[in-house]
Amino acid sequence: MSSVTSSRVVGTLEQGLVLEVTIEDLQFRSYVVVSAPDIERVADFVPAEQFEQDGDVHVTAVSHPDEARTQVEDLAFNMNLGDAAVFLCGNQAVYERTLEELGFTAV
Repeated sequence: MSSVTSSRVVGTLEQGLVLEVTIEDLQFRSYVVVSAPDIERVADFVPAEQFEQDGDVHVTAVSHPDEARTQVEDLAFNMNLGDAAVFLCGNQAVYERTLEELGFTAV
């Protein structure tokens, strides 16, 4: 991404990670998981408290690594402070690329 993007892990899931992401002035929680593109699965890893807070929960499916950057940019463009993002990644390669686009680097 052309903007400054960084993230830090704030939780782990059986299928992925929970990140606090910063893209320029926008900060949000992101749930990144390897999952089928099924919106019903979101409740399996996003806690009920997230839905009860102010802000929207944005969900997108990423099926190919080359889509990760566009999906992250499109979601971030439509987000406000207090929102959360869920990335349903079709496989491990997509998951890793999505984490990279969210500014996550494994130590």
